[in-house]
Amino acid sequence: MTRKNSRFNFEESLAHLEGLVEALEEGELSLEESLKAFEQGIKLTRECQQALEQAEQKVRVLVSEGELPQSEPFGADEDSEQAPDQQ
Repeated sequence: MTRKNSRFNFEESLAHLEGLVEALEEGELSLEESLKAFEQGIKLTRECQQALEQAEQKVRVLVSEGELPQSEPFGADEDSEQAPDQQ
């Protein structure tokens, strides 16, 4: 499976990684198969992490260049929208 010639598909890689984890958890693989699955899992993990980092960087660039609101911690609006008597 060569990724250099084909476009990286995050969802497919994540599904493959989940399959490897399940196979390892079942304990049915030989030592050699387990090591091979572990090696593939590490490679897929690194590729997925890199894809996530690139996506995060793209989002940061788009938000900083556009007129979109800046990101805020989840739930920040809830505190500011409380009734005055509750503050």
